[in-house]
Amino acid sequence: MTIRRPLSLSEALYMRQGADTVLMAGGTDLMVKHRAPAGARPSFTKDVVLIGHLKELGYLKVYDDVARIGAAVPLAMIIQDASVPGYVKEPLMSIGSPSIRNMATLGGNICNSSPAGDSLTMLYALDAVLTIASAAGLRECAVSDFIEGPSKNRLAKDEILVEIAIPLMDYNRFFYRKAAQRRANAVSKVSFYGVAQVSEGRVGSVSMTLGAVAPTVVRDRAAEAMLIGAEADGRHGLSERALDHMDGLVVPIDDLRSTKAYRRRVALGLARHFLEEVVGL
Repeated sequence: MTIRRPLSLSEALYMRQGADTVLMAGGTDLMVKHRAPAGARPSFTKDVVLIGHLKELGYLKVYDDVARIGAAVPLAMIIQDASVPGYVKEPLMSIGSPSIRNMATLGGNICNSSPAGDSLTMLYALDAVLTIASAAGLRECAVSDFIEGPSKNRLAKDEILVEIAIPLMDYNRFFYRKAAQRRANAVSKVSFYGVAQVSEGRVGSVSMTLGAVAPTVVRDRAAEAMLIGAEADGRHGLSERALDHMDGLVVPIDDLRSTKAYRRRVALGLARHFLEEVVGL
């Protein structure tokens, strides 16, 4: 195993050509996955390409109602930036601990591709778009198309994720909740993210996602469509119809962290709270 430290993005892409390598930015997931007994080197079976130091991946810009975030930007930098809305920051604040957030990157959380990834419910709900580079050029991919399942995504062996673009809106309803074993340094048992615009008593837009209840983040666009234009007065039973539709997409599993029955109950309970108590349906 060789550790490679390129001086530029183009050099990193060159190192990816014709080789099966592992990319490392903050390393907060990778070092756990490949950990060895105390005092021993991590056990990597492939060469490692370090990219966390690359300036081409370390920017954060907010303009034209889009937050453009380099894939190697630490979560702490996003959280501390005054131009980033709170509805983007809050899920990131639930990840790990302050020391982990100083190292962990948004790009790493995406490429880890866990259905329990704490940033993913937000990114799916806000229709984030990824820019991916290779020696052949750039391509764009919606985050919902990029992730295929647990630890599976569409990043080719010669590619590097370079940017996450998050469209921003003036949402006036927002709710995020993560259920875990403890308040910090814990993997989600289930999570919910919801944003909405309500104007003059009517729902103008709404987006809801669930994490850790299926192989990928669950977003039910058909259920969302039921709610557009609805009066936020709680009199039409729309929340119940939307929840019934969402229930068909929730397919949790039993594992060491939780049971599928708990995950289903809590996921739909959080969605109900958002629709009825936050949005007012």
